[in-house]
Amino acid sequence: MEIQNNVTEFVFLGLWENKQTELLLCFLFLLCYLAALMGNIIILLTITCTHLIKQPMYYFLCHLSLMDLSFTSVVVPRLIRDLASERKIISYNNCITQLFTFHLLASVEILILVSMAFDRYVAIVKPLHYMVIMSRQRCKTLIILAWVLASWHSIALLFMVLNLPFCGPNRINHYMCEVKPLLKLVCKDIHVVSILVIINSGMTGALIFPGLVTSYILILYNLRTHTSAARRKALSTCSSHIMVVVLFFGPGLYIYVMPAEGENKDKEISVFYTVIVPMLNPFIYTLRNMEMKIALQKVCSQMAH
Repeated sequence: MEIQNNVTEFVFLGLWENKQTELLLCFLFLLCYLAALMGNIIILLTITCTHLIKQPMYYFLCHLSLMDLSFTSVVVPRLIRDLASERKIISYNNCITQLFTFHLLASVEILILVSMAFDRYVAIVKPLHYMVIMSRQRCKTLIILAWVLASWHSIALLFMVLNLPFCGPNRINHYMCEVKPLLKLVCKDIHVVSILVIINSGMTGALIFPGLVTSYILILYNLRTHTSAARRKALSTCSSHIMVVVLFFGPGLYIYVMPAEGENKDKEISVFYTVIVPMLNPFIYTLRNMEMKIALQKVCSQMAH
């Protein structure tokens, strides 16, 4: 059956109806975006220009910062521009591209967080075998696997959306092309599609998150046998990971597990992981990590000379 699609562009309703509030948000989000860019570029430079790149934990952190830079850049520049504009229009093709790219990059980030949790588990539970288990080849394999699984998820989502008919309403109650507000514009019953989206996005996160929590419980349990100095160092590192995981997964799980037909605060909550988290991650990893601080000082002194 041929898909009836009369929509060539979508109009975002945006975050707020009040123009003055939107202009204030435009300024605030610009500052957040610049802070995210600067913070993540600093982490990338600090790790790649020092010995830290040889350590698995920082190798993954480097990729995490790259994902933060990428997926926030898919959404935030357009959001800033739209907040300052009268009409917030996006073409159908650009909307689908944004949806696919955002889900791809965000999924890679989630799977990198899983790799980082695995790295910390091996470092604390099997320290004598750490360098063998977490070889550079194994780290590269985990990154490639993250991209393969994320691509599978995003392509599945893309085909689901491309097969939906959009025949009339084109006003998206959001500031970006996200699957749930798009489903509300479909001119057919979306009950089955909504369940498929929850399985594809929500349940994936719902399975990964408990796995991450379990790994950190095992890490904390195994820390009992370590010295107090080793415990402090391990807890400092793990607490940074846990903070990032909770900040990223908490809002995301809420959004994707709730049914698409329901009324909720999706767009307000989305601001948290599209704008705030990419800005906070560099601070969480640098301010709580002595090795990063020392490496950053070395890079700064090299640049000064």
